[in-house]
Amino acid sequence: MNTKNFERTDMSAVTISFQMFSSREEVDLETQLRLLAELGLKDVQPFFFELPGSMQEVETYASLLERYGLTAESGHFTLSQFETAPDQVEKIAKTLGMWLVVDPYISPEDRPSTAAGWDAYGARLAEVSRDMAARELTFAYHNHEFEMERLPDGSYPLDRLLGKDVALEPDLAWMIVGGADPLEFLEKYAGRIPAVHVKDMAPKGTCLDEKGFADLGYGTMDWEALWPRCLDLGARIMVLEHDQPADWRRFATRSVTAAHRIARR
Repeated sequence: MNTKNFERTDMSAVTISFQMFSSREEVDLETQLRLLAELGLKDVQPFFFELPGSMQEVETYASLLERYGLTAESGHFTLSQFETAPDQVEKIAKTLGMWLVVDPYISPEDRPSTAAGWDAYGARLAEVSRDMAARELTFAYHNHEFEMERLPDGSYPLDRLLGKDVALEPDLAWMIVGGADPLEFLEKYAGRIPAVHVKDMAPKGTCLDEKGFADLGYGTMDWEALWPRCLDLGARIMVLEHDQPADWRRFATRSVTAAHRIARR
């Protein structure tokens, strides 16, 4: 694992970012970036579920980031892309200025059903991590709820995926959905957490049209305590995200305001 990129020496040096998946309902990229910049954000986290058809698309993305004074320190790519097109992943990442690249999801049909299967999948992640490190990029895995559901032997799939070397970009809200204690996993992987996804849980039975998630500061999670703990344990990027906001502008506006307030405490 390439740890040198996210060993923190300045505890105030945290980047507040925005996962662009949260604003995907807006088809115009420039509209998204313009509003995020107006809200005072300085960084975004692009996602590439499909690789661009040409580098011109990536260069246009980079030009828009520059126009609005934004960086993209991290980004999401699929495991298939890391394994079959690593040169292209590297080129995209470096064109956009990323140092962190993340595998965000395992599709249901690809999820192992046994402990040995999770170990084998983890070995693939470890190989990608080594490859990306050789390219001077840090690789991490991003969880949802299914990795937090214990196997018959009592182990967590997440632990088997990460093994001894793979870094983690934890989504603390999804950990709660999976029935796990996010603080337990933050502590367990201290020093291996370059970034954290920041979302909030709506009160039980509410926001059902938004997968039960809430805008930051409008839910039930104690981010006033979680935020500084994430930084203490090594996080350099705090990424605002909502999987299914009914109004991405509302989510962005409220969450950026709350993040800046929390970060100033």
